[in-house]
Amino acid sequence: MAEANARIRLDKWLWQARFFKSRTLAAGRVCAGAVRVNGERASKPAHPIAAGDVLTFAQGGAVRVVRVLAIGARRGPAAEARLLYDDLDAPAAHGEDAGQE
Repeated sequence: MAEANARIRLDKWLWQARFFKSRTLAAGRVCAGAVRVNGERASKPAHPIAAGDVLTFAQGGAVRVVRVLAIGARRGPAAEARLLYDDLDAPAAHGEDAGQE
């Protein structure tokens, strides 16, 4: 997916970027209306996102705000997953080992 206009399902990206342990958990959070894409509430797990989109969602008692930098090809190790996004939260807001849901 090297195209500039590549898109991916919201639930799949959240899972690949390791914000959720499973796509089912990610999809459930999206269906509950707890994820915003560019300030607009996403209601479907299949909502398409692309590089440059800003996602806002609650995770582990904190609100996460991240900018999508890349569309992943797979769910890799944590170091690889961190390359998919830019964390817009304050660095002290959460630890490096913040728990997944």
